[in-house]
Parts: sequence; structure tokens; C-alpha cells
Amino acid sequence: MASHPVAKLTEQEYLALDRAAEFKSEFLDGEILAMSGGSMRHSDLQSNIHGELFGALRNGACHVHGSDFRVRVSSRMYTYPDVSVVCGKRLLADDRQDILLNPAVIFEVLSPSTESYDRGIKLQLYRTITSLQDYILVSQNEVRVAQYTRQENNLWILRDYTTLEEDLTIPSIGVSLPMRAIYNRVEFPET
Repeated sequence: MASHPVAKLTEQEYLALDRAAEFKSEFLDGEILAMSGGSMRHSDLQSNIHGELFGALRNGACHVHGSDFRVRVSSRMYTYPDVSVVCGKRLLADDRQDILLNPAVIFEVLSPSTESYDRGIKLQLYRTITSLQDYILVSQNEVRVAQYTRQENNLWILRDYTTLEEDLTIPSIGVSLPMRAIYNRVEFPET
């Protein structure tokens, strides 16, 4: 039985479909990746992070965006990060003003169905965004945040935060977020 190759979409085809769609989708190597709905913990964490960042940055040069704002990683990938921060002038892909090109910080709240994707190919490709300084992964099943921070010579270091008494420090945007605030009112599953 012969298999039929699946046609790959171009960037332009993806954007036309995504802009017209009722539900948003990510794009990777010519394929559309449907985004599933999040859990209550996912939503609480995303809201906490967005709220804390908005409060800390509201009077400065940085802007906080939620998961409705598309980021162009490269011609290979478009994503909808859970939270993104851009500082200074927001570089947008076109006059539609719905594609950010220069995020400084990206947060992803990990889900069981996307964790390997977020820690794998997304991490690999996000690191190619020259403006990106921090990629931050937030667990929804335990108090655990993994922060990848760009250093000189495009080296990246990993810092793990595992207690509510710590502060997630993001020097690139001049913010420290208490872990207690990130996980405020988040109820973990019983083990």
C-alpha cells in the first residue's frame, strides 16, 4: 500500500488560514499544530504571570502580551506563547500588526501534551530569536520554573526555581516575580 506525501503549507498559507480560523494554531515546518484548551491551573498560572508582569512594567518601556499575540520565530515556526514581553519598539511583521518579531521574554506554561515540544524544538528554535533574552517554562503540576537566560557569545544558562520563597529574577526586563505570586491560588493535583 503506497503512502501519499502530505503537502506542506507555506508561511503565507498558514497565516491566511490562521487569521481566518475560529481557533488559533501554531506552525512548524509546514504543518499546522492545533492548540488545545488549557486547564484551570494553566489559566491561573498564565493570568498570575501576566498580571504580575503588567503591574511591574506598566509605566516603563516594556509591553506584556498574552497568548492571543502571535510570535514569528522564523520561517519555520509561528507560536502563541502563553505570555511574552517586548521592550522598546515592537517590531511587527506587517501592517496587520498581529505578528511580533522581537520578544525579549517568553513564558510557556507546561502541559502534559506539550511539555516535550516546549522543552525540545521550541527551546531550540526560540533561542534563534536574536531579541530573546529569557525563555521561561512554568510547571502546572508542582512549584517548578525553569529559566533559560542568554549570556554573552549566545550561551544559555538554566536556572531552576523550586520553592515559593524564591523570586524569579529577570534582569533583561528589570523584574523579579515572587514564586508565591506566580503560584498564587494554584491548586495542585493530589498525588
